[in-house]
Amino acid sequence: MTMTTGGATGVGPLVRRWRERRRRSQLDVSIAADVSTRHLSCIETGRSRPSRDMIERLCDELDVPLRERNAFHLAAGLAPVHRERPLADLGAAREAIDAVLAGQNPNPAVAVDSRWDLLAANAAMRRFLADTPESLTGPPLNMLRVSLHPDGFAGRLRNPAQWRRHVLRRVRRQWERTDDPALADLLEELESYPAPPPGGDVRAVGDDIAVPMILGTEFGDLSLLYAVTVFGSPRDVTLDEIAIETFFPADDTTRRILVAAAAG
Repeated sequence: MTMTTGGATGVGPLVRRWRERRRRSQLDVSIAADVSTRHLSCIETGRSRPSRDMIERLCDELDVPLRERNAFHLAAGLAPVHRERPLADLGAAREAIDAVLAGQNPNPAVAVDSRWDLLAANAAMRRFLADTPESLTGPPLNMLRVSLHPDGFAGRLRNPAQWRRHVLRRVRRQWERTDDPALADLLEELESYPAPPPGGDVRAVGDDIAVPMILGTEFGDLSLLYAVTVFGSPRDVTLDEIAIETFFPADDTTRRILVAAAAG
């Protein structure tokens, strides 16, 4: 992509769009990124072409995902900086993902990308997903789709209204952060599922700390709180988008059931 005077094309409109998306002023960003306000204005209007280092500084300050940063470099006439490798080619990072997943047993845990598509799962989560109908298994299997779809976990949720609100809010926040059109499509799909009737949600232990997923099983109700683990300072697009989500027991009954299930 070439840059023209006036900023119709080039990297300037991208900088301005992401700055406005983050609701930041030019003065605020220029101070944080250690660049003059005049220089930032010239970049946004196309009168100045930023260096590779300047692009990364601005993207760091605006929390631009690595996938989108490559578009900045291309728009500035530079080669993309951030590679996107398959999960299997991430070397030590892939080994770390496998180690974290295995170490979470008997608690269910998954590695997902920025759209919540399943990348890997531990034994405990595979047991949870064993009965998932083929219509939902993909590939890719989307964890949020499974949790809200009428053929997935929805029929077993004891707090369907609460969990649905929480999931939709997560997708909206992720869409706001990444500007990924696939997330807009996912949100539209999830919102189209039948809404649960108001009231009737079961309240769980730990409900005043975090929103649990309360799931009915043949062994009793499981109350699960999740935690998210991400890699610090990623330089690869794939690694930047990976999160490990682990579901921990919110009460003793859930803990005993998970331990018993792991023991067979």
